[in-house]
Amino acid sequence: MRRIILFVATNLAVMALLTIIVKIFGIDTYTYSKAGINFQGLLVMSAVLGFGGSFISLLASKWVAKWQTGARVIENPSNPTESWLLSTVRRQAEGAGIGMPEVAIYDAPEMNAFATGATRNSALVAVSTGLLQQMSQEEVEAVLAHEVSHVANGDMVTMTLLQGVLNTFVIFLARVVGTVIDRAISGNRDNGGGGIAYFLIVMVLQVVLGILASVIVMAFSRWREFRADAGSARLSSKQKMISALERLGQGRGENSLPSAIQAFGIAGGGMRKLFSSHPPIEERIAALRKAG
Repeated sequence: MRRIILFVATNLAVMALLTIIVKIFGIDTYTYSKAGINFQGLLVMSAVLGFGGSFISLLASKWVAKWQTGARVIENPSNPTESWLLSTVRRQAEGAGIGMPEVAIYDAPEMNAFATGATRNSALVAVSTGLLQQMSQEEVEAVLAHEVSHVANGDMVTMTLLQGVLNTFVIFLARVVGTVIDRAISGNRDNGGGGIAYFLIVMVLQVVLGILASVIVMAFSRWREFRADAGSARLSSKQKMISALERLGQGRGENSLPSAIQAFGIAGGGMRKLFSSHPPIEERIAALRKAG
């Protein structure tokens, strides 16, 4: 879940920054004519901004994840646990046909882990100290296999492409609707779409539409969790993954995430479930058992 929050938050921040930059340098106004909106030019600009923000987020994902979590990459193992982590990830990476990821540990009381990186052969797999303390070695092995499966499936790249497409539509629609609203407020003046009011309207619309787009991103994220669970079953074993999920279910009351993003957590239903990056643990266990 943490990796999704980092990705989406970084992505939105980059989009906002690029929007401000094009406004300051007047690039935004080049997509409009006195007769109306130049849709072709606007769409090109929207794609550049949308995919630009998404790919910058992807390229920075490892650095951001390390910075946000304080993860320490294991370069020279200092104890048997670190040696085991490296050898296990190396074996799983070879089994999945990917390059050896960086392996890291970060201090956190909850049982958690994440994988991120721009390519399948340049990834990061990190586990929390809480996970290592509260799970058995077999359960940790299954969690590592789950994260390695995310890397092997190219989930971060797929997420980037999906987010880029959604960003493009968000930027495009925000400016089209923003122009219509601005002209209606200003009495349909010819040069609508270039003032401060228009800029503020677009920023608000971009935030609102971005939140709606995140519902689609989170739906994809929930689907890819089932696929990574199946990958873990292949790289370790189905029973180990089920056991790891059951252990996660026992400890899911623990949550050290900031209150502002706790609604994105694994528990809950209704509107909260729409913004959850992971499906309920019970559903994931049922899917593994049904797989036979």
